[in-house]
Amino acid sequence: MTHNRRTFLAATAATLITSGNSLEAAPSQAAAWDQLPKLLARIKPPVFAKRDFDITKYGAAAGPSKDCTDAIRLAIDACNKAGGGRVVVPAGIFYTGAIHLKSNVNLYVSAGATLRFITDPKKYLPLVFTRFEGTELMNYSPFIYADGQENLGVTGEGTLDGQCNRENWWSWTGAKPWGLAEGAAKPDDRTVLTGMGEKDVPMEQRVFGEGHYLRPVFIQPCRSKNIIIEGVTMINSPMYELNPLYCTNITMRNVKIDSHGPNNDGCDPDSCVDVLIENCSFSTGDDCIAIKAGRNRDGRRVAKPTENVVIRNCEMKDGHGGLTIGSEMSAGVRNVFVENCRLSSPNLNEALRFKTNAMRGGIIENVYFRNITIGEVSDAILQVDFYYQEGAKGPEHPVVRNIDIRDVTSGKSKYALQLRGFPDSPMNDIHFERCVFSNVAQADIVENVRGLTLTEVTVNGKPAKA
Repeated sequence: MTHNRRTFLAATAATLITSGNSLEAAPSQAAAWDQLPKLLARIKPPVFAKRDFDITKYGAAAGPSKDCTDAIRLAIDACNKAGGGRVVVPAGIFYTGAIHLKSNVNLYVSAGATLRFITDPKKYLPLVFTRFEGTELMNYSPFIYADGQENLGVTGEGTLDGQCNRENWWSWTGAKPWGLAEGAAKPDDRTVLTGMGEKDVPMEQRVFGEGHYLRPVFIQPCRSKNIIIEGVTMINSPMYELNPLYCTNITMRNVKIDSHGPNNDGCDPDSCVDVLIENCSFSTGDDCIAIKAGRNRDGRRVAKPTENVVIRNCEMKDGHGGLTIGSEMSAGVRNVFVENCRLSSPNLNEALRFKTNAMRGGIIENVYFRNITIGEVSDAILQVDFYYQEGAKGPEHPVVRNIDIRDVTSGKSKYALQLRGFPDSPMNDIHFERCVFSNVAQADIVENVRGLTLTEVTVNGKPAKA
């Protein structure tokens, strides 16, 4: 039976885990959580040699008059050639352009240290291979980047400051970007790149950078493995902040993110496998965490899903969605475990958010939430929206199935549920159990859902009824 009315409805919930990465079929939701130790056993941070390479020994000096880009590069090269260790940023404020990490190198930002990233786009050349909103291209380097490396770290108790604001990188989303000559027309690079992805334009023709206005992300290990990002504070990012791409075995813990610019997602693992995000705090200008896997045809061409993600003990404040999947998820997202997280802000729109449409397509499956505490959100506790952006205008049939949500409390929201599937592609098997939703202002929106189950769920003090 498919439901299409504004109320709570009930059916049966499916239980399934399918993965090419050693997770087994689960006969129950409890059995799915029982597999978590097996997943976590594979996610192991790298261990670095006990050698330190202080950037001041390679020519770096604190203060705005010194560009430390070359000194940091020399320290990284020396660390890598010696077999690895820590490249240490000591206390002080150091200015730099793009930092490219190499294997076995841990960039350690000491307590009292700040790395400030110079706002001149030329400091992020030459161009590198990356993705912009899920489409591959050659673009400005992320502020901290690695490609094809292993055993990488960005750690410490210091601060990474992108120095971004409406006078530089953030202005690139507006009608008149910083650096654009008076009277010049801004190129619509986002539309051009998306069109290239739809037409399978070869990578050698997807060259952006100078003369274009596609912002880089802050930290992006790419096509790499065995990564730890821990302890640092990140502020004023150009775009996404933590954005591993095509990576395996990633730990991101105890990171504090406070950045309210456009598209300032906090943490976006993109087409990654075996990811742990724990004990992090987010206050952002977009989604706090957004799990991604490529955009539209280009994402399906690459065909790298994100799978086996664990999110625990995190705090979400301002943002669009707190715990989000999509919207760029065309290669699929599966096996996501979220527990013991706290979300609350009048400036947080949705707590749990899935975004897709008829251009994205893709499959979101096997997503498990438990022990989530929500103070207040401005919109919905759970939003699953097939009508995001292009909506039904496209050839694809997105799939969302096997979503299990247990032991969630919420103190204030406009809706409990906003679930909008397509008539010809309903979402399937969404189960709530032992949830208490208080101060819910409006009736739920439930359209084209097959298999919505409510067990021991109360809304505004009353049992939710089928």
